[in-house]
Amino acid sequence: MKLAERVAVMAQLGAHLQGTDEYLQAVMHRTYFHNKWFTIEQQTQALRAIADSFLAEDKLQQWLQYYHIDDNIEPQTVGLVLAGNIPLVGFHDVLCVFMAGHRAMIKLSDKDAYLLPYLFTLLQNFDARTGFYFNVVDFLKGYNAVIATGSNNSARYFETYFGKVPHIIRRNRNAVAVLTGAETSDELLALGQDIFQYYGLGCRNVSKIYVPRGYDFTPLLEALHTFREIILNEKYKNNFDYNYALYILNKRPHLANGCIILTEDTSLQSRIAGLHYEYYDNLASVAQHLEAAADAIQCVAARPNVLSINTLPFGKTQQPALWDYADGVDTMQFLLSL
Repeated sequence: MKLAERVAVMAQLGAHLQGTDEYLQAVMHRTYFHNKWFTIEQQTQALRAIADSFLAEDKLQQWLQYYHIDDNIEPQTVGLVLAGNIPLVGFHDVLCVFMAGHRAMIKLSDKDAYLLPYLFTLLQNFDARTGFYFNVVDFLKGYNAVIATGSNNSARYFETYFGKVPHIIRRNRNAVAVLTGAETSDELLALGQDIFQYYGLGCRNVSKIYVPRGYDFTPLLEALHTFREIILNEKYKNNFDYNYALYILNKRPHLANGCIILTEDTSLQSRIAGLHYEYYDNLASVAQHLEAAADAIQCVAARPNVLSINTLPFGKTQQPALWDYADGVDTMQFLLSL
């Protein structure tokens, strides 16, 4: 397939996902049955984000214009080890491999084993030639390059196992937010989306906030209480109850509003249903600190022009564009260099 044909079939998939598909609904219910974190609502959000941000033809064209993609390349086999923390989290890698003209050999996460294969079925219905480009396997073998996403622990194994071929290995990362105390109620509500979407399980979810010394947490806790229905998810509630009991038994200072627990902690990664905070004395020191910890941070949310580093507006951390590459590594450039 030529690049223009690959763009067209992905745009067709995007248009399809904007409509009604009863079989897709059944696949989503099957996914939820096997993984209670992946509610129908969360899966719908993920699919809508992919359709709107990744598969609109004008956005695909805008993204790809920055690369030279040869229609006559020799396709390479790229192994993909996909994560399963949020629905379809590996779709961007799959899309990059396809647009580069390579074949994807895909090891799915057992937490998200049904949605992506159904999307491949749709693509083959639109154009049978797409079947050449996607192969779901139990084990990777015979690959020319690898993109693997996992935890810090699994990354060490990935480095050993895949180290002899070109590779991208991704580790744990988190998003953070910097508050000044001047945020409006709407901005705090938008921050709540960054914290709670996908139950906080994504690498782009805000897991820690930096606040000025003497910060009044009351407006923030009130805004986050708007998301209180999240506690209706049994898995989330179990985590909240367990962590809340743990903090009480250990007499650890904390703030809680019934759906999230705030604790002072220097760690970037917080527990499920938790949010870490750290005080700062001046914004310049925060920017320096975040730059030093860049290898562990996926993105930073803040009000515009508050920091001297790149930031996203509140409410946008889980809305990446096609060119917002995980870990800041240009996946397309990596694939085109094979």
